[in-house]
Formats: sequence, C-alpha cells, structure tokens
Amino acid sequence: MTAPPLVLVEPNLHQLGGHRHRTLAALAAAHGSALVVAPYGVAGETRDALEAARAQVSAPTGAVPAVLASAATAAAALARMARRAFASRCWPSALRRLPHQVTLVARCLTECACVRTGRRLAGGTATVVVLTASEALHGAAGVLGGPHIRFVHEVVTTEDAVLRRLGRLARRGQRRVLVLAPTDAVRGELVARFPHLPVRARPFAVADPDDRLIDSERRTARAVWKIPATEAAVCLVGGWWPYKDHEVLEAALARLEAPLHLLVAGAPLDPDRLQRWAGLPEVCLHLLPGPVAEDTVRAVYAAADATVVARRPGVGKESGLVVDAVRLGVPLIISEHDPALTKSLAGQAWVRTFPPGDSAGLAGLLRDLSWSPLPRPTAAAAAELGVPSAAEQIAFLTSSFKELL
Repeated sequence: MTAPPLVLVEPNLHQLGGHRHRTLAALAAAHGSALVVAPYGVAGETRDALEAARAQVSAPTGAVPAVLASAATAAAALARMARRAFASRCWPSALRRLPHQVTLVARCLTECACVRTGRRLAGGTATVVVLTASEALHGAAGVLGGPHIRFVHEVVTTEDAVLRRLGRLARRGQRRVLVLAPTDAVRGELVARFPHLPVRARPFAVADPDDRLIDSERRTARAVWKIPATEAAVCLVGGWWPYKDHEVLEAALARLEAPLHLLVAGAPLDPDRLQRWAGLPEVCLHLLPGPVAEDTVRAVYAAADATVVARRPGVGKESGLVVDAVRLGVPLIISEHDPALTKSLAGQAWVRTFPPGDSAGLAGLLRDLSWSPLPRPTAAAAAELGVPSAAEQIAFLTSSFKELL
C-alpha cells in the first residue's frame, strides 16, 4: 500500500548540524517517498541521507512561490542592514527590535513559498509540515501558503504593533494551520500570545530502535580517544548557547579529585573557557569544534559513560540532547532547570539530576561515574518518555492534517 504523500519543509537544511537534520532524515526514511522543500539548499551529509531515503528534494518553484521567495530574500537583506544600523544600544529599543520584526516577515514569506511548492508538486491532499517554523505570523502563513502543520520550537522574538496588526488582518488563516509545540511550556507561551490559534504539545524529536549504540561502537570510540576502562568519560554536545550553563560545569570540573575525560563537540564554542578547562589538573579534554558529522556525534556518545546537560532555570524548550541519550542508549546527567522534564525523568535508573547552579552536586555525580557507572537506558525508555518513533510521528502528522482539512 502506497503511503500518503508527505511534504517536509525545512528552511535551515543548508546549515550542517542540529537535531532538525536527524529528525528530517528519519521521517523521510520511514516514509520512503517524501518530498523535501529546502529554500537554501541542503548540506552534503543530509543530502546523502535523503538520497538513501529515496526522498525528492526541491527548492521553491512556480510563479507565486518565486515571488514570495524573492520578497523573503529582500526582507532578509533589509533585516541584515537594519541589524548593523541599529546594533548600538544608544538607539531606542523599538528600532533595535525592528530587524527582528523584518526577519519574522522574511521567514513567513519563505515558509509560504515552500508550502505552496510542496502542495503543487505533491498534490493538494499531501500532508505538509514545516519542521522549523517561525513563532509569529501564523495566520499570514495560512493565508499565503495554505493548510499545513508547523513545528514551533521556541518563542525567541514576539510581534510588535505592526506585525500584530498584520496578524489580526490575517486571523482567518489561523484556521488553516496547526501549530505543534515540543513542550507544554512552549505551548503555553504560544497560547498566551495567540489565543485563537490551534496549538498542541507534541515531541519533535523521534527515536527508533536501530539508533541504539552497540558494544563494539563503544569499544572502538574509547580506543580512538585512548580512554582507559578505569577512567570515566562524559560528553558535552551541541553549540554553547546563552541558555546553557557552562559556568556550573566549569566550577564542577575544578572540584574533581580523579581523572575525567571530557568530550566536547559542536559550534559555537567558547575558546577561552575551553582553554581553562584544558588546564584543570584532573580534566582530559577531547575537542571536536565546528558542525560535526552524524557518525562523529555517534562516536562521541559511544565513548561517554554519560552525557551532561546543564541549563539555566526556566528553560522549557525541548532538549534534543535528552532524546539523543534515550535513542542512543547513553546515561544522562542533567540539571533540574525544567520542572516538567525533571518530573518525567524521575525514577529513571539511567538519569541523575542536580539543582541548577549546584556545582558541588554536579561534581559529586561526575566523581561517582568512575566507581559506580550508570546503567544505560533500556529499549523501552523512549516510549516511557513519550518520544515517538519516526513511523508513529508520520501517522500522527497524517491524521492531524486530515483533521485540519
């Protein structure tokens, strides 16, 4: 039986790294004949994965999408010019926010061009999903683009007066979209700003049994980085964004009294902080800077006895790093920054938590790894935490889109 047509829109596929690439490739592989619309091209590694998944890749095509894409390019260029012009804090906040407002317009126009392209190429009944959608102008996206599902991962920029007025004019378009938020916290933010917008909480990341690391991968990875079996290793994966708390990890590392191998992979990183870490007496730093290929990320996780996730209090967005731990089978050491996430992880033998900012507590957990390793997540851990498989996610998206139509 042929699977219903599926269109996956991802505006950021030209940038290597991030969980969107992995999730997109998993969905495309599970479907078998998806159409992927990428307005700025596709990074090489992701293109290889999409070819293996027999997915068709397209840029925005057609008369109307071309006009929308051109307008989006012009708006993005204007936003860049405005950011440079109003970067100084001597300007009023309204002017300093203007570039971000123009960026929201550019993102909306890009999404609309991609959605219209997907509907034209795959047919009007195809399930159309924007995997990384803007947090604003949802009604306008529905009016200009047509019916689609949109994943909004976090609310970074809110609408100012002009965009709010545009949103009111296009409010009827909100009935043509379904917004999916990865956590209840993000859903709450969206509902507060858009009370008439249909919003559901739904995990974005997916996990499949074949993702799990095997023992031979672990042995090979530890041998590559020369990590003795008697010494503990942890990994820190992903870019160092402001909501991540690297100060608490630095303070914890300074408290160590036994050797610890620390594998750091991602971009951007803080070279000054890394230099301080490399100088700590008990830390053996293994550094992999820049966007890292998927097979290298697997090797980093394979070498680690646990992955560390430290965030600042109140961060409620979905953690792809937690899902990485679940799907790959890696123990987790995580801050209690999100009460909902902490509650969902409670009682899991493969998880250890510490209060945000508690460097002594984190140091104790790192110290214990050398003499009391944590068990690895079971194959059922993803289902226990509500993380869907790729096939389950496609079934949910397809049925939700039928309801939307």
